[in-house]
Amino acid sequence: MAYDGRLLRLAQERYEADRSAREADLAEQREQLYARRPRLREIQDQLRRTASRVMAAALRRGEDPLPEIQRLREENLSLQAERQMLLAELGLPDNALEDTPLCPFCNDTGYRGGEMCRCLKTYYVEEQRKELSKLLDLGSQSFDTFDTDWYSDQRAPGKTKSAREHMEWVYDTCVEYAHNFGKKPANLLLFGRPGLGKTHLSAAIAREVSGKGFSVVYDTAGHIFERFEAQKFGRDEAERDVERVLNCDLLILDEVLGLVEKDIITEDDLKALLECRGDTDVILTVITLNDEICVLADEVSKIETVKFKVWD
Repeated sequence: MAYDGRLLRLAQERYEADRSAREADLAEQREQLYARRPRLREIQDQLRRTASRVMAAALRRGEDPLPEIQRLREENLSLQAERQMLLAELGLPDNALEDTPLCPFCNDTGYRGGEMCRCLKTYYVEEQRKELSKLLDLGSQSFDTFDTDWYSDQRAPGKTKSAREHMEWVYDTCVEYAHNFGKKPANLLLFGRPGLGKTHLSAAIAREVSGKGFSVVYDTAGHIFERFEAQKFGRDEAERDVERVLNCDLLILDEVLGLVEKDIITEDDLKALLECRGDTDVILTVITLNDEICVLADEVSKIETVKFKVWD
């Protein structure tokens, strides 16, 4: 799974800020308890010194350390019992003074066994959703809000399906794509007139895939290729943008064919981008379909590209 470096840094900063805030809150709570029961501070200080006293006893030459270690152990247990009693008088649990990690899996480090823990991944998903929301309406555009009742259920002459039946198939195709994302590479080519659901279904896919923790980049083809052009001049920000496009788990590239038809980009430009991504997932959206684009998508993706038309 690839992660966007910039979004990951933002997620880590928020994660660390929240952890620091929790630690500050706990420290303040401790001080309030110490003010109510000063003896609790004394007990905590004594318990913290236990380990060093045990080590000193073990390293002391010429003496058997076991009796002293046993005495320290009994003293430690007595202090814990006294602390438990004082906390109980305040109506608090035994661990009220302990800094208990919010995440039991990684102890609030954000990583577990060399992998990102799900607690930090939650922050990453939130940052990614905010980024996607700049271009997509993730709040209202989801699979649940896609309504095929807007499409006619009447079959036109010569058609084997009504517009509604076809859009139900389109919907099912997109849902299956999102649900199975990450199991094996797969691409989509969405095409049809404006206002027929391409952006809505793209947003729904982005919403679900990013919610699983995968990195998603949604952008217009024009802006992406502009960043590639800027990269040639050594601009650091453009370099980071290009890295995001090439390394994300899912790239949703909008308005592709219009740029090809207007000679703003060439088919070779598009081919180079797809080849750089290799066997990683891409969704292309176009208004009208060009046979060369279909052939190019099939050739470069190296896997079957699912092509469907949003019914005219």
